[in-house]
Amino acid sequence: MAASREIEHIAAQWLARRESGEWPAAAQAELDAWLARATAHRVAFVRLQAAWAQAARLQALAGAAPDARAGSGAAAPVRAAWDDAATARRDAAEPAAASLLRADGLTFKPRAASARASRWPYAAAAAVAVLAVGLGWGWLHYGALERSSYRTALGKTDEVALADGSRATLSSDSRIEVALSGARRRVELAQGEAFFDVAKDPGRPFAVEAGARRVVAVGTHFSVRRDGADLRVVVTEGTVRLESEPVGGHPQPTTLLPAGSIALAGPNGVLVRSVPVEEAERYVDWRHGFLVFRDTPLAQAAAEFNRYSARKLVIADAAAGELRVGGNFRWSNAEMFVELLEQAMPVKAERLPDRIVLRSR
Repeated sequence: MAASREIEHIAAQWLARRESGEWPAAAQAELDAWLARATAHRVAFVRLQAAWAQAARLQALAGAAPDARAGSGAAAPVRAAWDDAATARRDAAEPAAASLLRADGLTFKPRAASARASRWPYAAAAAVAVLAVGLGWGWLHYGALERSSYRTALGKTDEVALADGSRATLSSDSRIEVALSGARRRVELAQGEAFFDVAKDPGRPFAVEAGARRVVAVGTHFSVRRDGADLRVVVTEGTVRLESEPVGGHPQPTTLLPAGSIALAGPNGVLVRSVPVEEAERYVDWRHGFLVFRDTPLAQAAAEFNRYSARKLVIADAAAGELRVGGNFRWSNAEMFVELLEQAMPVKAERLPDRIVLRSR
């Protein structure tokens, strides 16, 4: 929560500066730049503005309320008058200091009411910020701050910033549903694959749900991929927890996945491989436009290419599908991959408008 509280304090400072009456164009430009830097900045500022507006309404109501002594004809003193009276009492209690000032021949004019009033926005904004942080924004603590849906088309990837400071990178033909609140962070991977760079917040675990499985993290880097009923989780930094829904009323074991873990979860359970982090990162090189194969069956390599293109690679016979391939290939250029296959392997390609058929020769 430390990061979100710091953002709230900064937002309060910006609001106080803006409401002080001294707001040059340069200050507005600085604020605009700060707001554009992160969704979390905009969320915090909007929340503070709402609280500020509410405080202003309450102040207006208080100023318009009839004085309890209205029957006596006495008017309620304005706030500045109360403050000046308090100042007078304080000065009377310090005659020695006052005489020293007079002995120096200095003359002090009473502060203008506008000078005191100009400090009201700072004090009010600070009070709103302290109240909001102290109560944990109670009225918003359990309400959703962001409910969003993100998706990518076939052959496209996209990186999106979430309101909590996390980032999600969607692979081709993928969709996520995001619900972030002050109490929890939840993402549903509806289809495809996504890589998550999770902002640390121990008070709000980051959960990615996919079917009957849930991947929970606090602050780490990992990817989650759906293939029908199967799920693949790759962890490149930190540790995540893989949970499963109960089966037949019986709870399923939880699996801890440290960096370098590749977990395959399916109807028959969870299989985990531990590899060097560098190797795990190759599984998410699609973010940079590449597919990496290491002694991979051609049928599996073709299936990977098919995730990014409408023109599919079709394996015509088992012998061709069992051939092993290796190397780094751009997923946007399946044609080049096929040309290399024809040159280096006993494979013949038949090119059709909607597919490329690969046969052994």
